[in-house]
Amino acid sequence: MKITGVELRRIAMPLVAPFRTSFGTETARDVLLVRVVTPESEGWGECVAMSEPLYSSEYADGAADVLRRFLVPALTALRDVDAYGVERALAPFKGHRMAKTALECAVLDAELRAAGRSFAGFLGAARDRVPCGVSVGIMDSVPRLLDAVSAYLEAGYVRVKLKIEPGWDLVPVRAVRERFGDDLLLQVDANAAYTLSDAPHLARLDEFGLLLIEQPLGEEDLVQHAALARRLSTPLCLDESIVSAGHAAAAISLGACSIVNIKPGRVGGYIEARRVHDVCRAHGIAVWCGGMLETGIGRAANVALAALPGFALPGDTSASGRYFATDVTEPFVLEDGHLPVPAGPGLGVAPLPGVLREVTTSTEWIPA
Repeated sequence: MKITGVELRRIAMPLVAPFRTSFGTETARDVLLVRVVTPESEGWGECVAMSEPLYSSEYADGAADVLRRFLVPALTALRDVDAYGVERALAPFKGHRMAKTALECAVLDAELRAAGRSFAGFLGAARDRVPCGVSVGIMDSVPRLLDAVSAYLEAGYVRVKLKIEPGWDLVPVRAVRERFGDDLLLQVDANAAYTLSDAPHLARLDEFGLLLIEQPLGEEDLVQHAALARRLSTPLCLDESIVSAGHAAAAISLGACSIVNIKPGRVGGYIEARRVHDVCRAHGIAVWCGGMLETGIGRAANVALAALPGFALPGDTSASGRYFATDVTEPFVLEDGHLPVPAGPGLGVAPLPGVLREVTTSTEWIPA
């Protein structure tokens, strides 16, 4: 497949409500979309890098720059390329996994559309719908948190994840557990806000019967996570620490986690995300699909990934309306706590031209 050009498009997507984590508050998403054009078709990918390097070292402007200067030219110089060729061509460039993921996804979308194959089929999906959880940000008060959780449960979400940080952990978790009972599938996410010295405090979360504690310590602290895991009865899940299948294997060998959150943008692409899935499944480690407040483009790809057989827990693949009043694709709508896996060619979704025009802030065409 010959690439004739690549478009970098920035769009502004206001959130329906502020989303606060231990590293900051988002009120809108500055999203970088990638469109790959070939003689046979075109494909779309979404870069999940935030506006600022808070979740990781990547950020939207930096992703656009590395795509423009290095990644896109490396691809357009090739006479023929497929999704696996993208991985090989971009391998010499260190890091920038979120930018690479967007480009890989766009190439894969174009390739599969031309072949009439679905993204889910390519990845090896085993289901036609996936159960959905919801991520609830840090709130100004416990009553506001309880109201938000109640609304999400009424909407049909089957699992609730609470963002926590020092000073906002035991009290909100206890309040949610007492209000909604022991049957609620409940987990927490610290986004690396604690240190190993907080182990006695984190151990107090054991009384709440949580599914897991996600990324309590720093992303490089695999040994410390292993030490923490031995002091808790609640399973530890790693997020930021897992940037490849190799990192997953190392974490499992160390005993640093018993669950893994797979985010394709964090590991460098959907092909690598499938490898992480395969490594975890081979070792009996449960996985689930994390989210980065994606539009319908990234959401479609994530839902397809979450349909693989090793995804044993509900992911953060929420409906479009959880984050956006209007999505750039036809909205993903919750059905009995699940989202359907797109079955059409490629991602199975495409941007709505009218909506895309309204939210676009800039475009850049990079010819082959």
